[in-house]
Amino acid sequence: VQLVESGGASVQAGGSLRLSCAASGVTFSRVAMGWFRQSPGKERSVVASTARNGDWKYYTDSVKGRFTISRDNAENTVYLQMHSLKPEDTAVYYCAAKYSVRNNDYYTRPQVYDYWGQGTQVTVSS
Repeated sequence: VQLVESGGASVQAGGSLRLSCAASGVTFSRVAMGWFRQSPGKERSVVASTARNGDWKYYTDSVKGRFTISRDNAENTVYLQMHSLKPEDTAVYYCAAKYSVRNNDYYTRPQVYDYWGQGTQVTVSS
């Protein structure tokens, strides 16, 4: 299984980025997906997650209204569209996959995920 993130960059506050995570070696339609982030000295925490069918989604409060998670099961890819970026969004962003039995389940705890990408750096300057 391989998850490869891309799209991280350095941007100014108020800018936008779209992160992508391409999955291989996994039955993508059977996995729930999540985006997490980690900054120095902090624990890895969920940003957004989506059920395997893409209909059910979760966002942490700090990104609601600014970030959108989506997935393309035909392309085995999950996206995180980020708008109105703030300096506090600066972190390494990781995607993760978890096999899910039910279509509507999404997951917020990093410990339950089965597979992880290598991360992509997002830096937002003020």
